[in-house]
Amino acid sequence: MESRLDYRLVAPGAMRAVLGLENYLHKEAGLEPRLIHLLKLRASQINGCAYCVDMHVKEARNSGLSEQWIALVCVWREARVFDERERALLAWTEAVTLLSEAGAPDALYQQMCRQFSDAEVVNLTVAIATINVWNRLAVGFARPHPLDHQA
Repeated sequence: MESRLDYRLVAPGAMRAVLGLENYLHKEAGLEPRLIHLLKLRASQINGCAYCVDMHVKEARNSGLSEQWIALVCVWREARVFDERERALLAWTEAVTLLSEAGAPDALYQQMCRQFSDAEVVNLTVAIATINVWNRLAVGFARPHPLDHQA
């Protein structure tokens, strides 16, 4: 796949705006890094963003998350490694990422509210929206993931 254009160079103001959201999420929102890794990886899988899946797998690994935890994100419903908070977030991530399919059902929202504070629900939803922006940029402009080595 060949990249279409470098959106970072074409619209640096837009990139600063999206990076502003990232900076807020990582420096001010008070979210657990494990949860950010989880939602970024799952949304990127859903959106078919190889660039972002590659990046977020590496980031999760570098943060000390287990290979099993990382590998089972894509089959989280059947996997036993995720706790109730993670399961609520995974379901919410899928709903918010796939809004056109079923919206954001009350049951999933209520599940989030049982597991997280109001501020966490808002900040996690902003994090889901933000990774969806990155995914759409990378997929839309065919940003290739780096090749570490050939298999």
